[in-house]
Amino acid sequence: MKKPIKLIALSAILLFFTITINAQDKAKQIDQLLSKYNEYGQFNGSALVSQNGKIILKKGYGFANMEWDIPNQGNTKFRLGSISKQFTSLLIVKLAEEGKIKLDVPITTYLPDYPKANGDKITIHHLLTHTSGIPNYTSFPNFFKDVSRNPYTPEEFVKTFSSMPLDFTPGEKFSYSNSGYFVLGYIIEKITGKSYEQNLQETIFTPLNMVNTGYDHSDIITKNRAAGYEKKGKIIVNASYIDMSLPYAAGSLYSTVEDLYLWDQALYTNKLLSSASMALMFKPYIAAGGDDFYGYGWFTNEETIGKSTTKIRIVEHGGGINGFNTVISRIPADKNLVVLLNNTGGTVLGEMNSAIRAILYDQAYDQPKKSLAFELLDVYTQKGAAIGTDTYKKLKNDPTYGIKENDINQVGYQLLQSGKKKEAIEVFKINVETFPKSGNTYDSLGEAYLADGDKTLAITNYKKSVELDPTNENGKKVLVEISKK
Repeated sequence: MKKPIKLIALSAILLFFTITINAQDKAKQIDQLLSKYNEYGQFNGSALVSQNGKIILKKGYGFANMEWDIPNQGNTKFRLGSISKQFTSLLIVKLAEEGKIKLDVPITTYLPDYPKANGDKITIHHLLTHTSGIPNYTSFPNFFKDVSRNPYTPEEFVKTFSSMPLDFTPGEKFSYSNSGYFVLGYIIEKITGKSYEQNLQETIFTPLNMVNTGYDHSDIITKNRAAGYEKKGKIIVNASYIDMSLPYAAGSLYSTVEDLYLWDQALYTNKLLSSASMALMFKPYIAAGGDDFYGYGWFTNEETIGKSTTKIRIVEHGGGINGFNTVISRIPADKNLVVLLNNTGGTVLGEMNSAIRAILYDQAYDQPKKSLAFELLDVYTQKGAAIGTDTYKKLKNDPTYGIKENDINQVGYQLLQSGKKKEAIEVFKINVETFPKSGNTYDSLGEAYLADGDKTLAITNYKKSVELDPTNENGKKVLVEISKK
């Protein structure tokens, strides 16, 4: 028997209210989570979460401008850092779809002045997937200190690294390189005869009505733009200046959580690319460390949800640039989206993202904890290595605190840069002890030992770092250098 029409209508109404109440409950949980991270000084920014393509939370936390106590909101504009790469990759794939570029030919096809010794071996595909072997310019020892404040044209800056020896044979492996995406921006300009910025506007932002997204320029007045800050322990300071001609196609964009939602939704359609071309963006072309693979401007992986054993396919990318830390994380199977934009430098967005994902799927997750690193900075700075380490031993089992790898690393470098080498070594040792499978922790400890003049322990830790992380090209270079001496 068929159900009466009234019963069908009632069932539909009940289902609607159940879904609505469920979404409201999840939004409340997510808000409480992010509010706690904000209270603990670990999130100062804007967040947007959508479930099944519908926004369930859009909110700002903390301040866009701390001098004037201007709060972050849904329309606050943040620098994106490397999230910019997915826009660059779409422009390239669009040109390929239009027959204006081929992905599998040498880059000298489009840049005849690029040194042939390197350029004839590197394809567009290599640049898109971080498999080109071009050294990463943001890893150069003098980049942030001596170079990053100066303006360059794309042509001028490409010349600063194009003749350098490649780190490896193109296509051989993955090694994240901002240089590769910088070159992609230059190629886009050469092929189209238009600026990278103009291509973005005409191909993506205007068609999607992303009116609050663009190429950031320090000298232009941009309404609702967040100021960038950095943390030095518990103290907040203004971020150091970087000329935005240098992030370029690797990280120069600003946007809002609202506009990134429009971007996310467009990626499920054919507004910008055909289905076949869109699929090229998200293929897992190359292993990128751990369980990650890299597509064109996106990481993909099978991620565990909360504390469960259930895994689901995630497509995401993070970004970091002076004063800003960002992530956009998509679950295509369910059209779920998490966008977190933070304007107090590096923070635990991955941890927050994982917890939000668990809430969306009704799974258990770890609650926020205060960062032990920031508690330790003052002690190590003011009272020295021995008392600092004693304090760590007393607090490490306190459930109020969490040992966060990036925070500990940051504190170690702050101590190292202020000349407190012994204290820095003790802090980096905490990271190695807590995260023994992280190549980065050993790399940092090796750097501290080297700064302190202990070459033997520096070599030991650099070797361990490279063993755990074969993509650590800088660690390999340091090993070669110090082994010669």
